[in-house]
Amino acid sequence: MPLSRRRFLTVSAGAGAALGAAPTPARAAGRPRPFGRYGSPSARLTPGTLYVHPGGAGDVTTVRDAVAAANGTGHTLVIAPGTYRETVAVDRTRTAMTWIGASEDPRDVVVVYDNAAGTPKPGGGTHGTTGSATTTVQADGFSARWITFANDWLRADHPDITGTQAVALKVQGDRSAFHHCRFLGHQDTLYADSTALGTFARQYFSHCYAEGDVDFVFGRATAVFEQCHFRTLSRTDLAGAPYGFVFAPSTAGANPLGYLVTRSRVSSEAPDGSYKLARPWVPSSDTTARPMLTVRDSRLGPGVDAVAPYANMSDAYPWQAQRFAEYRNTGPGAAVTVPANRPQLTPRQARSATRAAWLGDWEPWKEVC
Repeated sequence: MPLSRRRFLTVSAGAGAALGAAPTPARAAGRPRPFGRYGSPSARLTPGTLYVHPGGAGDVTTVRDAVAAANGTGHTLVIAPGTYRETVAVDRTRTAMTWIGASEDPRDVVVVYDNAAGTPKPGGGTHGTTGSATTTVQADGFSARWITFANDWLRADHPDITGTQAVALKVQGDRSAFHHCRFLGHQDTLYADSTALGTFARQYFSHCYAEGDVDFVFGRATAVFEQCHFRTLSRTDLAGAPYGFVFAPSTAGANPLGYLVTRSRVSSEAPDGSYKLARPWVPSSDTTARPMLTVRDSRLGPGVDAVAPYANMSDAYPWQAQRFAEYRNTGPGAAVTVPANRPQLTPRQARSATRAAWLGDWEPWKEVC
Protein backbone atom coordinates (compact mmCIF):
# COMPACT_ATOMS: atom_id res chain seq x y z
CA MET A 1 0.00 0.00 0.00
CA PRO A 2 1.52 3.38 -0.96
CA LEU A 3 2.55 5.52 1.99
CA SER A 4 0.69 8.77 2.55
CA ARG A 5 2.77 11.71 3.67
CA ARG A 6 1.66 11.29 7.28
CA ARG A 7 2.19 7.54 7.34
CA PHE A 8 5.68 8.07 5.97
CA LEU A 9 6.61 10.17 8.98
CA THR A 10 5.86 7.27 11.30
CA VAL A 11 7.22 4.32 9.35
CA SER A 12 9.63 1.93 10.99
CA ALA A 13 13.35 2.49 10.81
CA GLY A 14 13.72 -0.47 8.47
CA ALA A 15 11.22 0.88 5.98
CA GLY A 16 12.85 4.29 6.16
CA ALA A 17 16.22 2.81 5.34
CA ALA A 18 14.74 1.02 2.35
CA LEU A 19 13.61 4.38 1.01
CA GLY A 20 17.05 5.91 1.17
CA ALA A 21 17.41 7.32 4.67
CA ALA A 22 20.86 7.46 6.18
CA PRO A 23 21.79 4.49 8.38
CA THR A 24 21.19 4.90 12.08
CA PRO A 25 24.44 5.18 14.08
CA ALA A 26 25.01 2.88 17.00
CA ARG A 27 23.69 4.36 20.23
CA ALA A 28 25.62 3.90 23.43
CA ALA A 29 23.89 2.20 26.34
CA GLY A 30 23.28 4.08 29.55
CA ARG A 31 21.78 7.46 30.30
CA PRO A 32 19.98 9.03 27.31
CA ARG A 33 21.86 11.78 25.53
CA PRO A 34 19.22 13.74 23.60
CA PHE A 35 21.87 15.83 21.85
CA GLY A 36 24.19 12.94 20.99
CA ARG A 37 27.81 13.95 20.59
CA TYR A 38 26.97 17.64 20.26
CA GLY A 39 27.06 18.71 23.89
CA SER A 40 24.15 20.13 25.90
CA PRO A 41 23.07 23.40 27.51
CA SER A 42 25.39 22.58 30.41
CA ALA A 43 28.26 21.61 28.12
CA ARG A 44 27.81 23.97 25.19
CA LEU A 45 30.01 23.31 22.17
CA THR A 46 30.38 27.01 21.43
CA PRO A 47 28.76 30.20 22.75
CA GLY A 48 26.75 30.31 19.54
CA THR A 49 25.27 26.80 19.90
CA LEU A 50 21.60 26.52 20.85
CA TYR A 51 19.83 23.30 21.85
CA VAL A 52 16.27 22.46 20.83
CA HIS A 53 14.33 19.78 22.72
CA PRO A 54 10.54 19.30 22.54
CA GLY A 55 10.37 18.18 26.16
CA GLY A 56 12.26 21.10 27.65
CA ALA A 57 15.74 19.64 28.05
CA GLY A 58 17.25 22.27 25.74
CA ASP A 59 17.39 26.05 25.54
CA VAL A 60 14.04 26.16 23.71
CA THR A 61 11.32 23.72 22.69
CA THR A 62 10.77 24.81 19.08
CA VAL A 63 12.99 25.38 16.07
CA ARG A 64 11.27 28.70 15.43
CA ASP A 65 12.22 29.99 18.89
CA ALA A 66 15.80 28.84 18.39
CA VAL A 67 16.03 30.76 15.11
CA ALA A 68 14.57 33.85 16.78
CA ALA A 69 17.21 33.64 19.52
CA ALA A 70 20.05 33.17 17.03
CA ASN A 71 20.61 36.81 16.09
CA GLY A 72 23.51 37.61 13.81
CA THR A 73 25.83 35.15 12.16
CA GLY A 74 27.41 31.76 12.77
CA HIS A 75 24.90 30.10 15.10
CA THR A 76 24.41 26.33 15.33
CA LEU A 77 21.12 24.68 16.28
CA VAL A 78 21.42 21.17 17.68
CA ILE A 79 17.95 19.65 17.40
CA ALA A 80 16.91 16.68 19.52
CA PRO A 81 14.71 13.92 18.06
CA GLY A 82 11.09 14.97 17.70
CA THR A 83 8.40 16.10 15.29
CA TYR A 84 8.33 19.89 15.23
CA ARG A 85 4.98 20.97 13.80
CA GLU A 86 5.65 24.58 12.94
CA THR A 87 6.66 26.96 10.19
CA VAL A 88 10.18 28.37 10.37
CA ALA A 89 11.85 31.27 8.53
CA VAL A 90 15.57 32.08 8.50
CA ASP A 91 15.84 35.66 7.26
CA ARG A 92 18.80 37.20 5.43
CA THR A 93 20.43 38.56 8.60
CA ARG A 94 21.00 35.13 10.16
CA THR A 95 23.91 34.10 7.97
CA ALA A 96 26.13 31.03 8.30
CA MET A 97 23.56 29.15 10.39
CA THR A 98 23.83 25.37 10.81
CA TRP A 99 21.11 22.92 11.82
CA ILE A 100 22.18 19.51 13.11
CA GLY A 101 19.87 16.58 13.78
CA ALA A 102 21.38 15.36 17.04
CA SER A 103 20.77 11.63 16.45
CA GLU A 104 22.44 11.78 13.01
CA ASP A 105 19.40 10.07 11.50
CA PRO A 106 17.08 12.33 9.46
CA ARG A 107 14.05 10.23 10.37
CA ASP A 108 14.34 11.38 13.98
CA VAL A 109 14.13 15.15 13.48
CA VAL A 110 11.14 16.27 11.42
CA VAL A 111 10.09 19.88 10.79
CA VAL A 112 6.63 19.70 9.27
CA TYR A 113 3.50 21.75 8.62
CA ASP A 114 0.49 21.52 6.30
CA ASN A 115 -0.10 24.75 4.41
CA ALA A 116 -0.80 24.73 0.68
CA ALA A 117 -0.85 27.55 -1.83
CA GLY A 118 -4.64 27.62 -1.63
CA THR A 119 -4.87 27.42 2.16
CA PRO A 120 -6.74 30.49 3.50
CA LYS A 121 -4.70 32.86 5.65
CA PRO A 122 -6.21 34.16 8.90
CA GLY A 123 -6.15 37.75 7.66
CA GLY A 124 -7.65 36.93 4.27
CA GLY A 125 -6.34 35.64 0.98
CA THR A 126 -4.31 32.48 0.54
CA HIS A 127 -0.68 31.58 1.18
CA GLY A 128 0.46 31.10 -2.40
CA THR A 129 3.29 28.75 -3.29
CA THR A 130 6.03 30.64 -1.42
CA GLY A 131 3.85 31.17 1.63
CA SER A 132 3.03 27.48 1.83
CA ALA A 133 6.62 26.57 2.77
CA THR A 134 7.12 24.81 6.07
CA THR A 135 10.71 26.11 6.22
CA THR A 136 12.06 29.15 4.36
CA VAL A 137 15.77 29.96 4.28
CA GLN A 138 16.88 33.30 2.81
CA ALA A 139 20.23 33.67 4.56
CA ASP A 140 23.55 32.91 2.87
CA GLY A 141 25.79 30.19 4.23
CA PHE A 142 23.04 27.98 5.66
CA SER A 143 23.71 24.28 6.16
CA ALA A 144 21.71 21.36 7.53
CA ARG A 145 22.53 17.75 8.35
CA TRP A 146 20.23 14.88 9.25
CA ILE A 147 16.97 16.89 9.13
CA THR A 148 13.64 16.01 7.53
CA PHE A 149 11.81 18.97 5.98
CA ALA A 150 8.21 18.01 5.26
CA ASN A 151 4.83 19.33 4.19
CA ASP A 152 2.06 16.84 4.93
CA TRP A 153 -0.80 18.71 3.25
CA LEU A 154 -2.86 16.17 1.30
CA ARG A 155 -5.12 16.79 -1.69
CA ALA A 156 -7.58 14.15 -0.51
CA ASP A 157 -8.21 16.08 2.71
CA HIS A 158 -9.01 19.33 0.88
CA PRO A 159 -10.96 18.65 -2.33
CA ASP A 160 -12.19 22.25 -2.31
CA ILE A 161 -8.68 23.72 -2.65
CA THR A 162 -7.23 24.06 -6.15
CA GLY A 163 -3.90 25.61 -5.15
CA THR A 164 -2.24 22.30 -4.32
CA GLN A 165 1.39 23.42 -4.25
CA ALA A 166 2.72 22.61 -0.77
CA VAL A 167 6.40 23.38 -0.20
CA ALA A 168 8.47 21.56 2.43
CA LEU A 169 11.57 23.76 2.02
CA LYS A 170 12.18 26.97 0.13
CA VAL A 171 15.89 27.81 0.12
CA GLN A 172 17.14 31.01 -1.50
CA GLY A 173 20.53 31.76 0.01
CA ASP A 174 23.92 31.43 -1.66
CA ARG A 175 26.23 28.69 -0.35
CA SER A 176 23.36 26.63 1.09
CA ALA A 177 24.28 23.00 1.80
CA PHE A 178 22.17 20.01 2.81
CA HIS A 179 23.73 16.70 3.78
CA HIS A 180 21.75 13.53 4.56
CA CYS A 181 18.44 15.42 4.64
CA ARG A 182 14.96 14.38 3.52
CA PHE A 183 12.40 16.54 1.70
CA LEU A 184 8.88 15.10 1.87
CA GLY A 185 5.79 16.38 0.13
CA HIS A 186 3.71 15.99 -3.00
CA GLN A 187 3.60 19.04 -5.28
CA ASP A 188 6.51 21.53 -5.18
CA THR A 189 8.31 19.75 -2.34
CA LEU A 190 11.77 21.35 -2.66
CA TYR A 191 12.00 24.93 -3.91
CA ALA A 192 15.69 25.54 -4.73
CA ASP A 193 15.60 29.22 -5.63
CA SER A 194 17.31 32.58 -5.13
CA THR A 195 16.32 35.83 -3.44
CA ALA A 196 16.20 37.87 -6.67
CA LEU A 197 16.22 37.38 -10.41
CA GLY A 198 19.77 38.67 -10.80
CA THR A 199 21.12 36.68 -7.84
CA PHE A 200 22.69 33.34 -8.74
CA ALA A 201 22.44 31.35 -5.52
CA ARG A 202 24.65 28.26 -5.27
CA GLN A 203 23.23 25.25 -3.43
CA TYR A 204 24.49 21.75 -2.75
CA PHE A 205 22.52 18.63 -1.82
CA SER A 206 24.48 15.53 -0.86
CA HIS A 207 23.08 12.09 0.04
CA CYS A 208 19.60 13.58 0.28
CA TYR A 209 16.17 12.08 -0.38
CA ALA A 210 13.32 13.99 -2.04
CA GLU A 211 9.91 12.75 -3.03
CA GLY A 212 6.72 14.07 -4.55
CA ASP A 213 4.67 14.13 -7.72
CA VAL A 214 4.30 17.47 -9.55
CA ASP A 215 7.45 19.58 -10.11
CA PHE A 216 8.75 18.46 -6.77
CA VAL A 217 12.25 19.87 -7.27
CA PHE A 218 11.96 23.33 -8.81
CA GLY A 219 13.31 26.89 -8.89
CA ARG A 220 16.11 29.04 -10.33
CA ALA A 221 19.09 28.22 -8.09
CA THR A 222 22.44 26.98 -9.34
CA ALA A 223 22.11 23.65 -7.56
CA VAL A 224 24.10 20.42 -7.46
CA PHE A 225 22.39 17.21 -6.37
CA GLU A 226 25.03 14.56 -5.69
CA GLN A 227 24.28 10.98 -4.65
CA CYS A 228 20.65 11.89 -4.03
CA HIS A 229 17.53 9.76 -4.30
CA PHE A 230 14.39 11.15 -5.95
CA ARG A 231 11.21 9.11 -5.57
CA THR A 232 7.97 9.65 -7.45
CA LEU A 233 4.72 8.87 -5.68
CA SER A 234 1.68 7.01 -6.88
CA ARG A 235 -1.58 8.89 -7.41
CA THR A 236 -5.17 7.78 -7.18
CA ASP A 237 -6.67 11.11 -8.27
CA LEU A 238 -5.64 10.75 -11.92
CA ALA A 239 -6.93 8.35 -14.54
CA GLY A 240 -3.55 7.94 -16.22
CA ALA A 241 -0.07 9.24 -16.98
CA PRO A 242 1.64 11.55 -16.70
CA TYR A 243 1.35 11.66 -12.93
CA GLY A 244 3.89 14.43 -12.63
CA PHE A 245 7.42 15.72 -13.15
CA VAL A 246 10.55 15.32 -11.05
CA PHE A 247 12.31 18.59 -11.96
CA ALA A 248 11.01 22.00 -13.02
CA PRO A 249 13.98 24.39 -13.20
CA SER A 250 13.41 28.09 -13.88
CA THR A 251 17.02 29.17 -14.44
CA ALA A 252 17.44 32.83 -15.36
CA GLY A 253 18.51 33.36 -18.94
CA ALA A 254 21.63 35.23 -17.79
CA ASN A 255 22.68 32.38 -15.49
CA PRO A 256 24.95 29.88 -17.28
CA LEU A 257 24.28 27.16 -14.70
CA GLY A 258 21.04 25.65 -13.44
CA TYR A 259 20.46 22.21 -11.90
CA LEU A 260 23.12 19.49 -12.05
CA VAL A 261 22.14 15.98 -10.94
CA THR A 262 25.04 13.57 -10.66
CA ARG A 263 25.55 10.04 -9.34
CA SER A 264 21.93 9.96 -8.20
CA ARG A 265 18.84 7.86 -8.84
CA VAL A 266 15.16 8.23 -9.58
CA SER A 267 12.81 5.51 -8.32
CA SER A 268 9.04 5.28 -8.24
CA GLU A 269 6.13 3.67 -6.47
CA ALA A 270 3.94 4.54 -9.48
CA PRO A 271 3.39 2.38 -12.59
CA ASP A 272 6.13 2.24 -15.19
CA GLY A 273 6.39 5.27 -17.44
CA SER A 274 4.08 7.39 -15.29
CA TYR A 275 6.46 10.29 -14.80
CA LYS A 276 8.36 12.80 -16.89
CA LEU A 277 11.88 13.55 -15.80
CA ALA A 278 11.39 17.31 -16.18
CA ARG A 279 9.58 20.22 -17.69
CA PRO A 280 10.80 23.82 -17.95
CA TRP A 281 9.22 26.47 -15.75
CA VAL A 282 9.22 29.93 -17.33
CA PRO A 283 7.39 32.01 -14.72
CA SER A 284 5.31 35.04 -15.60
CA SER A 285 7.73 37.13 -13.51
CA ASP A 286 10.63 36.15 -15.79
CA THR A 287 9.62 35.33 -19.32
CA THR A 288 13.30 35.43 -20.37
CA ALA A 289 14.15 32.40 -18.22
CA ARG A 290 15.95 29.51 -19.93
CA PRO A 291 15.58 26.54 -17.61
CA MET A 292 18.66 24.34 -17.33
CA LEU A 293 18.93 20.75 -16.13
CA THR A 294 21.78 18.29 -16.60
CA VAL A 295 21.36 14.72 -15.37
CA ARG A 296 24.49 12.60 -15.56
CA ASP A 297 25.87 9.30 -14.30
CA SER A 298 22.56 8.54 -12.63
CA ARG A 299 20.09 5.66 -12.61
CA LEU A 300 16.61 6.39 -13.93
CA GLY A 301 14.13 3.73 -12.90
CA PRO A 302 11.15 2.45 -14.88
CA GLY A 303 8.85 5.13 -13.49
CA VAL A 304 10.43 7.61 -15.93
CA ASP A 305 8.91 7.74 -19.41
CA ALA A 306 11.94 6.76 -21.50
CA VAL A 307 10.30 7.57 -24.83
CA ALA A 308 9.32 11.13 -23.93
CA PRO A 309 10.98 12.13 -20.62
CA TYR A 310 10.44 15.87 -21.09
CA ALA A 311 7.27 17.92 -21.52
CA ASN A 312 6.21 21.53 -21.86
CA MET A 313 4.74 23.47 -18.99
CA SER A 314 3.59 26.02 -21.57
CA ASP A 315 3.64 25.49 -25.30
CA ALA A 316 4.97 29.04 -25.64
CA TYR A 317 8.23 27.79 -24.10
CA PRO A 318 8.95 24.34 -25.56
CA TRP A 319 11.39 22.18 -23.67
CA GLN A 320 13.51 21.76 -26.81
CA ALA A 321 14.38 25.48 -26.65
CA GLN A 322 15.68 25.17 -23.08
CA ARG A 323 18.93 23.75 -21.69
CA PHE A 324 18.19 20.10 -20.93
CA ALA A 325 20.85 17.43 -21.29
CA GLU A 326 21.86 13.96 -20.11
CA TYR A 327 25.06 12.00 -20.00
CA ARG A 328 25.90 8.38 -19.31
CA ASN A 329 22.73 7.57 -17.39
CA THR A 330 21.57 3.99 -16.81
CA GLY A 331 18.36 2.14 -16.02
CA PRO A 332 15.14 1.57 -17.97
CA GLY A 333 14.12 5.21 -17.67
CA ALA A 334 17.35 6.27 -19.40
CA ALA A 335 16.94 4.12 -22.51
CA VAL A 336 17.35 6.20 -25.67
CA THR A 337 14.55 5.02 -27.92
CA VAL A 338 13.85 8.37 -29.61
CA PRO A 339 17.18 10.24 -29.81
CA ALA A 340 15.50 13.59 -30.50
CA ASN A 341 13.80 13.32 -27.10
CA ARG A 342 17.03 12.59 -25.18
CA PRO A 343 19.57 15.40 -25.69
CA GLN A 344 23.02 14.13 -24.71
CA LEU A 345 26.23 15.89 -23.73
CA THR A 346 29.33 15.10 -25.70
CA PRO A 347 32.30 13.79 -23.68
CA ARG A 348 33.94 17.19 -24.04
CA GLN A 349 30.86 18.97 -22.71
CA ALA A 350 30.59 16.47 -19.86
CA ARG A 351 34.07 17.39 -18.64
CA SER A 352 32.67 20.83 -17.79
CA ALA A 353 29.50 19.52 -16.10
CA THR A 354 30.93 19.00 -12.62
CA ARG A 355 30.20 20.14 -9.12
CA ALA A 356 33.40 22.20 -9.15
CA ALA A 357 32.35 24.02 -12.31
CA TRP A 358 28.89 24.68 -10.86
CA LEU A 359 30.00 25.87 -7.41
CA GLY A 360 33.32 27.57 -8.10
CA ASP A 361 35.47 28.35 -5.07
CA TRP A 362 32.87 26.96 -2.65
CA GLU A 363 33.54 23.31 -1.74
CA PRO A 364 30.70 22.16 0.54
CA TRP A 365 31.52 18.48 0.07
CA LYS A 366 34.49 19.10 2.35
CA GLU A 367 32.35 20.38 5.23
CA VAL A 368 32.36 18.46 8.51
CA CYS A 369 30.28 18.90 11.64
